[in-house]
Amino acid sequence: QVQLVESGGGSVQAGGSLRLSCAASGVPRSSLCMAWFRQVPGKEREGVAVIDSDGNTMSVDSVKGRFTISKDNAKTTLYLQMSSLKPEDTAMYYCAAMRGGCRHPAYPFYRLLVERWGQGTQVTVSS
Repeated sequence: QVQLVESGGGSVQAGGSLRLSCAASGVPRSSLCMAWFRQVPGKEREGVAVIDSDGNTMSVDSVKGRFTISKDNAKTTLYLQMSSLKPEDTAMYYCAAMRGGCRHPAYPFYRLLVERWGQGTQVTVSS
């Protein structure tokens, strides 16, 4: 059974950095796509970045140049390195194993293609 456990969230001042980790178990090596999503209260959960089995990545415009998605060689841990954080990055961040190959994280209703969610980790950025 697929299990995803996030860690690394916390509180940071604007301009600071955080690295989120997602320990994955039971994810088939053939799994084509892993992703990070985020959600603020009252809003839909939105895609942030994706990475495929070959290490190709895509991210939404709002985080380009600031966030980097990666995974370790054994493909058991997913990362999101976040730099130059802004107050609007404040959200609960979730890692996800996707069904099928990667789509751009801004794909409409992309959250509906998630096979498995992690429990989430809170990121709070103060101005």
